[in-house]
Amino acid sequence: METRKWLEAISKTIDTKDAAGFSEFLTEDCTFRFGNQPEVKGRQATKEYVAAFFEMIGGSEHKIEDIFEKENSYVWQGEVLYTRKDGKKVGVKFVNIFHREGKLIKDYLIYIDNAPLFA
Repeated sequence: METRKWLEAISKTIDTKDAAGFSEFLTEDCTFRFGNQPEVKGRQATKEYVAAFFEMIGGSEHKIEDIFEKENSYVWQGEVLYTRKDGKKVGVKFVNIFHREGKLIKDYLIYIDNAPLFA
């Protein structure tokens, strides 16, 4: 699958708050880190973590600004437009780094400052 389409598919699971669908992109023994939060280990734990985050927001819309690739590593530079629970919209820039093992993500690292989302 072309990288942009692959990232769009990941985005769709996030933007539809589909934690189970999101987890299908991950290896069973994955590492997931969201901003400066502690790492989460494993597909099931990541699914639960992401589902809990989805409960904290009204919604999201992810945009792909740039993509960088090298062997089994991918960098997704983008912006997410969050809808807060109070209905306000907040835009935040991010960079995601993925290390794949086969067709699945082994390491999913999100570099983001979500302070504006919860301000």
